[in-house]
Amino acid sequence: MLVDSNLPILVVDDYHTMVRIIRHLLQQIGFENVDDAYNGEAALAKIKEKRYGLIISDWNMEPMTGYQLLQKVREDKECANIPFIMVTAESKTDNVIAARNAGVSHYIVKPFNASTLKAKIDAVFAPVAA
Repeated sequence: MLVDSNLPILVVDDYHTMVRIIRHLLQQIGFENVDDAYNGEAALAKIKEKRYGLIISDWNMEPMTGYQLLQKVREDKECANIPFIMVTAESKTDNVIAARNAGVSHYIVKPFNASTLKAKIDAVFAPVAA
């Protein structure tokens, strides 16, 4: 599936190097309209200001985790339908289940490359089979 390369994407991670890595991977697969936030609170402020087509967030952040950010996004009727990809270094089954129950669109375990990221984005935007 071809996703619009102008899709506005918000990358959220408190580790600046990881933000740069994800931004670079997104550029490799054709996405240029990328903003970033270094914590969940900053992300929420940006989400209120701009309509994003995709949020890619790390799980482990302080003071608000990516999981808490996901919950807040899903609770807000203005942004509840924004696709949300969770990124984490941990593949704990409990975390995956909790994220699914909270409405995550997809889940990526670090480390990952551009083709993995593209596959996850494509899966998020794939039409649902009837």
